[in-house]
Amino acid sequence: MLTNEQIRSEFNLASPYNDYVRTAKPNELANWADFHGRVRLTQAQRSLIAGFVRRVNVLVVSGTWCGDCVQQCPMLDHIARANPQRIDVRFIDRDERSDFSARVAICGGVRVPAAIFMNEDFDFVSILGDRTLTRYRAMASRNLGPSCPLPGAPVPADEVAGTLQDWIDEFERVHLLLRLSPKLRGRHGD
Repeated sequence: MLTNEQIRSEFNLASPYNDYVRTAKPNELANWADFHGRVRLTQAQRSLIAGFVRRVNVLVVSGTWCGDCVQQCPMLDHIARANPQRIDVRFIDRDERSDFSARVAICGGVRVPAAIFMNEDFDFVSILGDRTLTRYRAMASRNLGPSCPLPGAPVPADEVAGTLQDWIDEFERVHLLLRLSPKLRGRHGD
């Protein structure tokens, strides 16, 4: 298991969203920009996130070349922007930080994106990756059925909205875990 010192060290080396995306190859940048423009938080989602009172640190192992990262990391940026005082999301490149990435393997592989959720002390809280439940359901429907889409096929709007809600649900779950933590309640007197 990763220690909070190891996670904190990687987090401190990691990049904010815009800096991370700028490391993409020129032919990858348009995909990131296009998908970022498709993400829209509802007013209810914004209000929920704005109500967070505990700090949530998130370290995302990603790859600018990865289609799943292109389709999910912009969502994490939108969530973080909805409460920048309480949510800090940073990104590291899977291949550049392969020593660390290998320590967060999922199902025996170094999958991306993998989001590591931590409290204000960088204690491990949760990990979500490489895809949310909505993404897996959509993929199963497409790939386990009679037909398979062409690579790069557009992502339907309902899948985007469902995937975004999956991520928000995990942020809310982590926040409630932190909000109810005896350690943090004692520290913050609430």
